[in-house]
Amino acid sequence: MTPGTALAAPAKVNLYLHVLGRRSDGYHLIDSLVAFAGLADRVRLAPAAEFGLALSGPFAKGLDAGEGNLALKAARALAAAAGLAARPMAIELEKNIPPAAGLGGGSADAAAVLKGLSRAWGVHDAVATHLAPRLGADVPVCLAGRPTFMAGMGEDLGPEVALPAAGLLLANPRLSLDTAKVFAAFDAEHGEGAAQDGCPRPVLDPAPGDARALAEALAASANELTEAALELAPVVGQVRAAVAGLPGCRLARMSGSGATCFGLFDDAGAAVTAAEALAAARPGWWCWGGGFA
Repeated sequence: MTPGTALAAPAKVNLYLHVLGRRSDGYHLIDSLVAFAGLADRVRLAPAAEFGLALSGPFAKGLDAGEGNLALKAARALAAAAGLAARPMAIELEKNIPPAAGLGGGSADAAAVLKGLSRAWGVHDAVATHLAPRLGADVPVCLAGRPTFMAGMGEDLGPEVALPAAGLLLANPRLSLDTAKVFAAFDAEHGEGAAQDGCPRPVLDPAPGDARALAEALAASANELTEAALELAPVVGQVRAAVAGLPGCRLARMSGSGATCFGLFDDAGAAVTAAEALAAARPGWWCWGGGFA
């Protein structure tokens, strides 16, 4: 990669999310099907005198541009692992994904930094793969950058899943939800450490040919964090209902730990039209329409 070239950091969408239990160390075990949206942050890397991060974009305000930012953590971790701390890079990050919204924006940024710096420095991909789970549960799947089933604490990835060219709508009431608090609410409801029966993993063989077939395959699954999120932010239910009520919506569900909900549509054009209609009806909400990445 030529330093200064931009990398896309696409938003992650959990098409379903089952919680299978909680380990003795507090980490939760999950099962999920992850897809990626056409919506993406943009990351640019360039040689510099020291490691640093500059933020821009519609969701830059209020974000940590210091050592707490996951993109900068990823850069420092890779430099330390590869013995390249003496070759610092400046990171420019355009934030187009709402933060703390169930879309994995921070994880996507960290993954893009790991990819870009690995290429710029000539570091083997295995180093970034080893570091990814230490940075966050969603970083491994964002680093892989392909639709796939993920399990365990996010580190257990399956082969690529073939998804149809469906439309995707994302809607958020401009509300951030803390993932740890959502899981804590889930534990309070189900009992800490209790193993969950969970729904069966959807069967996607043969691969769904269109949005309708994908929605039918996902129908028996769920996002099992939804009720916990609703306890903390009842407006999530309003968002999900509004998305489900849009003409042509095949499936409406919360992504990740919320508060973003998604809708599946037949094609990207239908999703864009639906997003425009929802934005007009709910001017205080953030809405995006398009397709899978």
